[in-house]
Amino acid sequence: MSTTESTGHGLSRRGFLGGAAATAVAAATGLGLAGCSAGASASSDRPLQFWQFYAPQTQTQADLKAQNDWFVKAADDWNAKHRTKVENVFIPNFTDPSNTRLATAFASGDGPDVFLISPGDFLRYSNGGALLDLAPYMSKEAIADFNPDILSTRMVGDGVYGLPMEVEPLAMFYSVPAWEKAGLSEGDIPKTWDQMLDVAEKLTTKSQSGLVFETTPGYFQNFTWYPWMWQGGGDVVDKAQKPTFDSAATRQALDLFGRSIRTGVAPRTLPAAGDLPGAFAEGYAAMWQSGIWQVAGFRGTQPKFDYGVFPLPTPPGGKPQTVLGGWAWCVNARGRNPEQAAKFVVETVGAMTDESISRVADWCMVAKSDMPPRDSVDALMTKRGAFRDPKLEYFHDVILPTGRGEPRYPPVVYKAISNAIQQVQAAGGNAAGQAATAQSAIEAFMQTYEGGDLR
Repeated sequence: MSTTESTGHGLSRRGFLGGAAATAVAAATGLGLAGCSAGASASSDRPLQFWQFYAPQTQTQADLKAQNDWFVKAADDWNAKHRTKVENVFIPNFTDPSNTRLATAFASGDGPDVFLISPGDFLRYSNGGALLDLAPYMSKEAIADFNPDILSTRMVGDGVYGLPMEVEPLAMFYSVPAWEKAGLSEGDIPKTWDQMLDVAEKLTTKSQSGLVFETTPGYFQNFTWYPWMWQGGGDVVDKAQKPTFDSAATRQALDLFGRSIRTGVAPRTLPAAGDLPGAFAEGYAAMWQSGIWQVAGFRGTQPKFDYGVFPLPTPPGGKPQTVLGGWAWCVNARGRNPEQAAKFVVETVGAMTDESISRVADWCMVAKSDMPPRDSVDALMTKRGAFRDPKLEYFHDVILPTGRGEPRYPPVVYKAISNAIQQVQAAGGNAAGQAATAQSAIEAFMQTYEGGDLR
């Protein structure tokens, strides 16, 4: 997700925060500032823990097995050459906001040594002083190799507090069989919101949803909603960090989600438990906003199903815009051995070695279906023929150039946005009223906020 951060104060200037400042930031982020009990007293022979949601687990589904195997190999490759070992720790439901295991672990001083986070949750950990600056362990060439729009969402000043492993733009997916059954052709692919809703109405049946937006509240739903706001020129805060949420662009984007429910073309809950390829194959959905990872999903579970992709339609006077998400590898600044953890992360996904570049390319084109976060990886994927796949070529050449990195907001801001989306979409609330309510909440929070930049 997903889906996706700049922090005003670098760790070197702020230390681990103290006194009243620590208390204020902890309250704002929801992240405690306990020291790491496993720190200096921990045995150097104890493996560093890498918390993520890919491995180790037993999977027969092709795409999930490939992702598991990639993470296992990444740790094995490091372990074969270094005394300090790394152990993969599988955390189920890692991305669910109701799963507080990661935040709780940090608050109790027992956080993992290495972990994955999205831009959406970056400030929670950055503001709490939990992230280690990886820049000292990287070459300048390697830092420059990363897409600046993607890396900047994990930076604080010149510090690099997370290394992206992928770039995941959003688009619209559609079922070709459903399209044909409704008498639609490629000429009916919508370019505007009104056209999208009209087409969705033609695709809607008693058993099939014509259009699917994310309905589950959380960071991911916010992530999917941002580009609709951006298309009309809206934003949550401006460059001066002044809240600007209550705007015409925001109101129309909120109403888009609400209108899709009111008109009956979109469901209140996700078909097939959110399994897009399965929902298309079973005829439960015909058009669905989702991300590039679905290409691997179809490849793994519905390899023969005929589906298409097109850019997110735009509102009147709007401009094409998508959001670029993706997970990043971060190091716990208070872990048992932050230096070795940083070297593991950089050597694995952030070095200019052939091995590191090839490993990220393998993730983006074999284990998964993602856009590359680095120029060298893009070049290698091109050389290997990754973009001869029509879907990946389309994402690379058409969707990706309209992307903007997933923004990073503190939990309070995220929740105000999430509440507005849910109230309009699920509860039938008034878009103008909910935009104003969220604006007030964000303004109140920003009056005392002392963390990193929101962008």
